[in-house]
Amino acid sequence: MARDDFQERTEEATPKRLQEARDRGQVARSRELVTTAVLLAAAGGLLALGPSLAEGLMQSMRNGLTLDRSLIMDPGALYPALAGAVAQALRLLAPLLMLLALAALLASVVLGGISFSFQAIGFRWDRLDPLTGLGRVFSVNGLMELGKALVKFLVVAVVAVIVLWFEGPPLLALGGYALRPALAATGQMVGWSFLAFAASMIIIAAVDAPFQIWQHAKQLRMTRQEVRDESKETEGQPDIKRRQRQLQREISQRRMMQEVPKADVVVTNPTHYAVALRYDQDRMRAPRVIAKGKGQVAARIREIAAEHGVMVQSAPGLARAIYFHTRLNDEVPAALYIAVAQLLAYVYQLKTGAGTLGALPALEVPPELAEVPQGRVD
Repeated sequence: MARDDFQERTEEATPKRLQEARDRGQVARSRELVTTAVLLAAAGGLLALGPSLAEGLMQSMRNGLTLDRSLIMDPGALYPALAGAVAQALRLLAPLLMLLALAALLASVVLGGISFSFQAIGFRWDRLDPLTGLGRVFSVNGLMELGKALVKFLVVAVVAVIVLWFEGPPLLALGGYALRPALAATGQMVGWSFLAFAASMIIIAAVDAPFQIWQHAKQLRMTRQEVRDESKETEGQPDIKRRQRQLQREISQRRMMQEVPKADVVVTNPTHYAVALRYDQDRMRAPRVIAKGKGQVAARIREIAAEHGVMVQSAPGLARAIYFHTRLNDEVPAALYIAVAQLLAYVYQLKTGAGTLGALPALEVPPELAEVPQGRVD
């Protein structure tokens, strides 16, 4: 594999390489996308739930500050009171916390999907190496993170200036309000300002998410030699593949031989080729080829047909035409309909004993089907 170090990684990652990376927990992730989603969810949740949440917290605080004197003097009663206050606060915050958790979960899986790996959370000694840490800080990724931090600062600073420009006069006017209206107005200002800051992060996430996808694909690129080696490991060596193909042919032949007893007739060459035909006028548009073969396979087809009482008829031209111009389960070519119909009619009359029949009449095969197709491999 040393020669791979001198090859460029120009090939896209194979499905096997992608799955191995996913098993290690290496998937495309964008922290900026997650941060943006959580901030937007928090801003939206505070604007929607803010009034009820504030009222509930104020009521909880009021209840905590107006305890009965007997409870204050009883140490055993303070713990249940504290537990009740905490439970009430958690019930009030539960919808907002659930919204934040859902936003974080959806944003984290939108790029790389759901992935859990014990390898990703396992302990690694190289993470404690200070030189490795410095390498990460001054790497391309470190510079990218520094650039994103600077851009975020600039974007948030610009948005803050714009917000203060528009909200400055209302903010200064709060001094003339009563306490409750002032708190309500302040909450609205803070909520909408927070939403504006969170929305500004969409710009960062819109750039970072495609970059993370591109970077992830780049990190998993392979050399051509790695692709070839993986193909050999996946598909096996040539001798193994030949053995697999041989086993597949044997299985296919066994299945084919199981269909021979269902045939209406087996047409032969008479010894080199054999083709088994079946026709069900209620289910088939035309007769189908349910088995065919040459040499020993043809001999085996004839033996099974004889064992099960299937009619065997010699028609060399028709047998060769069907053999070379059809595959298993194909309908016979339209140009052979007349010849096959004559053959089946002859066979049906033999089976029913209707009238006195002589030899099978000559079956005409069109010239274009009498020749072996070029490049045909069976």
